[in-house]
Amino acid sequence: MSIQSYKDLIVWNKGIDLAVLIYKTTSLFPKEERYGLISQMNRAATSVSANIAEGWSRNSNGSFIQFLNIAKGSLAELDTFLIISEKLKFGDQEKNNQILGLITELQKMIESLKKTIVIKRVKSKE
Repeated sequence: MSIQSYKDLIVWNKGIDLAVLIYKTTSLFPKEERYGLISQMNRAATSVSANIAEGWSRNSNGSFIQFLNIAKGSLAELDTFLIISEKLKFGDQEKNNQILGLITELQKMIESLKKTIVIKRVKSKE
């Protein structure tokens, strides 16, 4: 199967899954966190797939890598917010472990995609 759109990328789809999981998780947080952790976590989670999509749409490998790095930064933010929420006893430990696993998986997928882009760029110059 050839990749025609960012929507065909597994990493983009898993990013969408992560965002949905975060929205479901933060909906259970205390309402006074609406403008705090809830907002921060939701924005960081949606930023992952949004940056993958934007980078893909730039039609430049350099731009794509830059936006993949931004997506990876959003994952680090989300990881940090999740640690804070755990220390505050928000959310469910099983769900948090699922989220952490997905964050780790996405970080690895983004790194792998970046390496693939660099390899293709080098081969195209040969």
